Amino acid sequence: MTATRVLVLNSGSSSLKYQLLDARDSSRLAQGLVERIGERVSRLKHTPAGAPSRELTAPIADHDAALKAVAAELERDGLGLDSPELAAIGHRVVHGGKTFTEPTVIDAAVLAEIERLIPVAPLHNPANLTGIRTAMALRPDLPQVAVFDTAFHTTMPESAARYAIDVETADAYRVRRYGFHGTSHAYVSRATAELLGRAPEEVNVIVLHLGNGASASAVRGGRCVDTSMGLTPLEGLVMGTRSGDLDPAVIFHLMRVGEMSADEIDTLLNKRSGLIGLCGDNDMREIRRRVDEGDTRAQLAFDIYIHRLKKYIGAYYAVLGRVDALVFTAGVGENAAPVRAAATAGLDGLGIAVDAGLNTVRANGPRLISPASARVAVAVVPTDEELEIATQTYALVAPGDSEKK
Repeated sequence: MTATRVLVLNSGSSSLKYQLLDARDSSRLAQGLVERIGERVSRLKHTPAGAPSRELTAPIADHDAALKAVAAELERDGLGLDSPELAAIGHRVVHGGKTFTEPTVIDAAVLAEIERLIPVAPLHNPANLTGIRTAMALRPDLPQVAVFDTAFHTTMPESAARYAIDVETADAYRVRRYGFHGTSHAYVSRATAELLGRAPEEVNVIVLHLGNGASASAVRGGRCVDTSMGLTPLEGLVMGTRSGDLDPAVIFHLMRVGEMSADEIDTLLNKRSGLIGLCGDNDMREIRRRVDEGDTRAQLAFDIYIHRLKKYIGAYYAVLGRVDALVFTAGVGENAAPVRAAATAGLDGLGIAVDAGLNTVRANGPRLISPASARVAVAVVPTDEELEIATQTYALVAPGDSEKK
């Protein structure tokens, strides 16, 4: 029997998201989420394919206990982790630095390098490492693969990846643009080319990944040439709780005049800025409801959000020179028609426009929302990071592909 199943794990500091997929047909066999790990009351929601969800509420002490609870739920569905059909476990790892440019089978050296990168991803890489070590202890015989959020962006030229600071200082402290949401940008740019009936190598795409975290990328012929997030996920677009682009001197001003500490400013910019800092809400649905009711703070927050989006669309149009498609994805990008309409309004001179009727249609799959005559296709493409991780993982460990290892 050929093993074709891949378990995808996305470990957060107090959560564990998972999906079990079959690489033969990209089907989902089960998915779920463990929340509030280490708290007095934890919650596991497990959904097998074609069956109702099951919920477990009980103390789950750590990630080891969380993964064992997940394994027990999978076992109930005949999908246990000891199944000979399980080919590998794929792990989302947020930061791979310059070292990891593609999916990588995890060994001691890989673990050490991911750990070495913790200073540039202090919120994410430790949690990712915990998930990896837990899974390796549970199935030490099974290939474990790291798929890095930063990998897709390693094709950026130095002119895009470098900041204009002293080179020796930048190199000593690994300061450069790395970018994030890479698995999403990779999947969506490729799916957009497929939607257009063309090969990825033939298509230039601007991808807008708009969720609570948000990023843009310029993709030329299937390769990223620029992206909005930088050394950390703080740079770029206005996000749910993150400021995005900011004059660096604001930090010095807050230190000197506001007498704020580095930790206080870190919290301000990452957790109390963006939409929530501007209007008190980071849910675009609630913001739009308030806008419709005439709330001026919500309107200003929305206008700032859209202004930043348009700046990046224009900048990446200039970087690419020719744009075949502008694509919206992730929670806000896929569901908020007013955001798509506002972000593209007035861009007719660039060949970018949306059809008002098509834009408001709700659908599950990839779709075009631009007029048939538009020079640039505008699309909505649901992202699928778990499928991308499973696909990359299986391609690395599948029988007959040993040369990739």
